[in-house]
Amino acid sequence: MNITRIETDGGTIAVVSGSEVLIKDVQSALDLMATVQYETDSRRIVMDQSLISESFFDLKTRLAGDILQKFINYQVKIAIIGDFSVYPSQSLQDFIYECNKGHDFFFLPSEQEGIERLSKWNN
Repeated sequence: MNITRIETDGGTIAVVSGSEVLIKDVQSALDLMATVQYETDSRRIVMDQSLISESFFDLKTRLAGDILQKFINYQVKIAIIGDFSVYPSQSLQDFIYECNKGHDFFFLPSEQEGIERLSKWNN
């Protein structure tokens, strides 16, 4: 896992990259939040969808809801970057649409858009 600290007008954002799945379950999401906060002092994360278990994107597993609830509890905001059109589930598309209307979780096509969106929300 690589964590890059980005300074914006809105504060610090952590960009997480790597070659293996980092979020597999609720505990690994909590571990990621703690590591990012320790290494960057940021509660805003941008990461690629490839770093998240495929079961997250299957809403029937309830993993997405459980993980995103932890992000809310610990006041961490996240932008997940990728092409979400590869998932045919209408409920997932609706979930993504609703998340993007809020200010805690974003599903966006590019890292730059993730950084821009998160820089609007202070920690």
